[in-house]
Amino acid sequence: MEFPRIFLAIDNCFASKRWTRPREWMEIVRDLGLAFVEASADTEADPLYCGEEYMRDWELDVAGSEKATGVKVVNLYSGHGTYATLGLGHTDLRVRRRILELWIKPMLGIAARLNAGFGFFCHAFPQSTLQDPGKYLSAVDDLYEQLSCVASFASEQGVIAVSVEQMYSPHQWPWTIAGAKDLIGCVYEKSGVPFYLTLDTGHQTGQGTFLRPDLATIKDWLKGPFGTKIESDVWMGPESVRRFLASKKASRESVPEEEIALLGREMDLYPFLFSRPEDGDTYAWIESLGCYSPIIHLQQVTGSTSAHLPFTDSFNKNGKIKPEEVLRSLMRAYMQPRMPAFPKRVSSIYLTLEIFAGTAEKPEHILNNIRESVIYWRHFIPCDGMRLDELQSART
Repeated sequence: MEFPRIFLAIDNCFASKRWTRPREWMEIVRDLGLAFVEASADTEADPLYCGEEYMRDWELDVAGSEKATGVKVVNLYSGHGTYATLGLGHTDLRVRRRILELWIKPMLGIAARLNAGFGFFCHAFPQSTLQDPGKYLSAVDDLYEQLSCVASFASEQGVIAVSVEQMYSPHQWPWTIAGAKDLIGCVYEKSGVPFYLTLDTGHQTGQGTFLRPDLATIKDWLKGPFGTKIESDVWMGPESVRRFLASKKASRESVPEEEIALLGREMDLYPFLFSRPEDGDTYAWIESLGCYSPIIHLQQVTGSTSAHLPFTDSFNKNGKIKPEEVLRSLMRAYMQPRMPAFPKRVSSIYLTLEIFAGTAEKPEHILNNIRESVIYWRHFIPCDGMRLDELQSART
């Protein structure tokens, strides 16, 4: 059984708009006790915002700062800039091409020259697509074609590994375990080269909102007090179902059993709008797909939002993310047989702290939170590069 080597890293998003030059954030990362960093496009490294000439200088600056600090940029990653657009899922082909040619490919070139991996999320589907099964299937197929181009180009450039991030709502694919498996398998089949998934320990906080209701739940809602809002109480998926039920609720009309059954068949046409209970379970994701995830973003979660909290004592008390369970779930992932028609399992995993800083948060407070988070995780990953089974043996 081949187990991966585990490294503790950090995304430099904490440095955005504060410590913006590579030498600055690399020195901070080194002083925090880390040797590996993921460079976010938000920290002044976005090709569309910064331009080609600047990015060439940034790349040279990174290479020089690596030598000076001993810190290695192991991955480049997208940030809020590309997350804020439909990107590769845009309804206009010109925008899709622009993102691919002017953002993704330049970033892949830089990643290759820095001997780093690359991860990203820069696509979404609008409501007009989600509410039309034909359009949706066509959009997903187009997305897979584009991602296969990304995988092929990354392979040609010599990028170590490329991965797309999993998300948590229907308009951001993949957001379910089944959907993520479909994406990895289809892109690998189309491109013939490995294409992976970035997992995030907080990106399971939305799926519970989109569970498919059974017919009994719909009946109970219809019998409930007038004025109850269907949007906040029950997720119905397609707008056609929601509008029909809302009109019946408003008129206080009874709905025959056969009409409710028809609504169920209508929802059958939109399986992509619904999640399953396991889709909201961080550890189910890791156990299912951790062995196909070269990057796992670490954030503490204390409620129903993905707030990218640090791993400090105050948050860990009620935190859902336990390092020992993350590692156990990874072990279970590698103990399972390899999935057919999937790429090879990853041999290195960067467990990457992705901790956001508040706009009005004091710099020293930001660094103290990260320092405490690093100390906390170092109890479980004392040395970078240890095999997963060695880490587990050391804990028992």
